[in-house]
Amino acid sequence: MTSDGPRRIIVAITGASGPIYGIRLLERLAAIASVETHLIVTSGGRATIAYETSYALPDVLALADHVYPEHDLAAAISSGSFLTDGMIVAPCSIKTLSGIATCHDSNLVVRAADVVLKERRRLVLMVRESPFHLGHLRLMTQVTEAGAVVAPPLPAFYYCPQTIADLVDHSVSRVMDLFGISDSTQARWTGPAAAIASSRAARRRADGHDDTAPGDETP
Repeated sequence: MTSDGPRRIIVAITGASGPIYGIRLLERLAAIASVETHLIVTSGGRATIAYETSYALPDVLALADHVYPEHDLAAAISSGSFLTDGMIVAPCSIKTLSGIATCHDSNLVVRAADVVLKERRRLVLMVRESPFHLGHLRLMTQVTEAGAVVAPPLPAFYYCPQTIADLVDHSVSRVMDLFGISDSTQARWTGPAAAIASSRAARRRADGHDDTAPGDETP
């Protein structure tokens, strides 16, 4: 969408559990020179950052190129004339999902998402809730019909993650893929043989064994 200059990605961190997804996304996008990030952190997002992570809020805000207050409805990203490649809400609370689904533009997160949808740009919602009741599912259906991608951060295990950070990175990678953005940290499925070898190596590490077979050591 933004052919001249860097790719602009809007990132919103809302009050659902899992602000680490948005933080890790910002860290990885900050390392890509061709991407410019525009960040909104809601009051709920600020609270969960304090509850769930060791990050100080100023350090999180410093990861973005531009930061907006959640009630600044006159911000650049509230207008369709401001070109972006789209928006990622990570994590997305049910309240935010509801606002987007019903076009209730009460804050900048919902307004920016509404703009992304009306301009036919990519909107990805990392909805963080479980289990879902029928009202949640209907809201997700509504935003999908409007053009959004609902991408709950569900863990995958085929690459044998060793840490919580591995699980977070994988979900972030899948969202970045939706924008055609990749980096060297992304774990990808390359077939069953590689998966089996990775699983065996992980089990050996867990058992305290070296991955190198006898006689295979390099001098």
